[in-house]
Amino acid sequence: MSKPGTKPMDYEGILAQIAQEIAAQTDRGTPADYIPQLACVDPAHFGMAVALADGRVFTTGEADTRFSIQSVSKVFTLSLALGRFGDRLWSRVGREPSGLPFNSILQLEHEQGIPRNPFINAGALVVTDAILAGHAPREVLGELLRFIRACAEDEDIHIDDAVARSETRHGDRNLALAHFMAAHGNLHHVPALTCGTYFHQCAIEMTPRQLAMAGRFLVGASGFPSQISTGSVRRINALMLTCGHYDGSGDFAYRVGLPGKSGVGGGILVIAPGRASIAVWSPGLNAQGNSALGTLAVERFAQKTGWSVFG
Repeated sequence: MSKPGTKPMDYEGILAQIAQEIAAQTDRGTPADYIPQLACVDPAHFGMAVALADGRVFTTGEADTRFSIQSVSKVFTLSLALGRFGDRLWSRVGREPSGLPFNSILQLEHEQGIPRNPFINAGALVVTDAILAGHAPREVLGELLRFIRACAEDEDIHIDDAVARSETRHGDRNLALAHFMAAHGNLHHVPALTCGTYFHQCAIEMTPRQLAMAGRFLVGASGFPSQISTGSVRRINALMLTCGHYDGSGDFAYRVGLPGKSGVGGGILVIAPGRASIAVWSPGLNAQGNSALGTLAVERFAQKTGWSVFG
């Protein structure tokens, strides 16, 4: 990745410096407390992996520890939906930042049941509802797992049933969003069916290494997995940049300057177009529901590498 005559990037040294800085932090955020299975995860965990366009992978910390990817899964379901429906999907969900919490119902009221974007919960429910068309939940989840495994080139990726059950038992707010959209004709399946599929989708567990590998299809580099069209890669990266961190998306773009998608399990998938797929996990969240130290880690990584879509 280095230009002729330039010193090669010391990725191992960069990640070691970041890990040292993260270890010194005292305010590590708070794990998601509305999903009991996630609330008990120790915020001391930290892992990071970088999958480069040349095939090398660098890691630090607990890069091989599994965690619940939660809303990072929305990147993969959106990929499936765009492949199946193309631009027809946008008649049911928008492409604008929300400026409100990820599980807010307020905007749905103002916008007649059309979610602002596919990465807030309401929008993700519409995407899941769309790919359920003509399929049973088990078939959709099987297709999703096969897609993620193919992207990661790793068959050892599964759904954590305990997390899925925990989300189902405490999923009233998502059910409320689904019922509201159903009342506006923007949900085509029974809310409990769509939500049940969505809860299992969010309960997929991966390691930072697996997630970085899985994200390579969005890098757009020669030799990386080409699972979706070039146009879809560009559009998904754009949405990750503008909407991937809920009402913290602008701050993430300002601090990091790269497309990213967070999940309340503490994971963040970041794409450096043409360069690398980066995954970080630290379960303590900030006020916007994004990994507090994960955000700091990728900010430091972008600073040390000089990578940014803004030059």
